[in-house]
Amino acid sequence: MSTSKIISGQTGEEKAKNFLLNLGYQILKTNYHSAYGEIDIIAQDQEELVFVEVKTRAKDPETAFSSVSRSKQRKLVKTAANFLARNPQYQESFTRFDVIAVINKTSEIIHLKDAFTP
Repeated sequence: MSTSKIISGQTGEEKAKNFLLNLGYQILKTNYHSAYGEIDIIAQDQEELVFVEVKTRAKDPETAFSSVSRSKQRKLVKTAANFLARNPQYQESFTRFDVIAVINKTSEIIHLKDAFTP
């Protein structure tokens, strides 16, 4: 992956994190890694534990959402299960999987709650 894409992705994740903070979410972890993959943001939204995939695009939000394939969803679910196994205090929480698209050209942030279910 090119350096500019890495920087763009990191910038998008930071914008998404600030977006969630402004909505009152509590950020628990960013860039959580397991053997199965990575979750960009893990946050608390009142009683729900939210696993967030952030996609940064130059201009087209549709490609951001469609890029979270079934395979990627399975990896996110396995990584979330790993997080829950390592953090038993959250095991009884309701969980959901969101996708946030950050559009660089327009500075738009589109938050798709419950983007998929395990």
